[in-house]
Amino acid sequence: MALIYKIAPASLWEEARAKGQFDGAPVDLTDGFIHFSTGEQVRETADKHFRNQSDLLLIAIDAEHLGPQLKWEPSRGGALFPHLYSPLATRLAAWAKDIPMRSDGTHDFDGLLP
Repeated sequence: MALIYKIAPASLWEEARAKGQFDGAPVDLTDGFIHFSTGEQVRETADKHFRNQSDLLLIAIDAEHLGPQLKWEPSRGGALFPHLYSPLATRLAAWAKDIPMRSDGTHDFDGLLP
């Protein structure tokens, strides 16, 4: 299983689960694709884009289930990031876990990532 990760507000994911489809967070809708990170990238993504935000989930998706709509494209410093050019069926989530926030506004991924 090749897991990729989405960080999302818990309320947004719960809304998506209710309808069976995640269309993306506001930044995803603006950019035209759903942003994901690899396990190696997710901490930096959280620090850069989600610092001081609570009530976040880390959602794991098996990249192999996403088909050709998943593209690996250069982003920060030329690193390849997974981008999904379609809505995400929420049933494809392997799991979703709360991301604890530390007192300094960063997030604690200990025990969340394989």
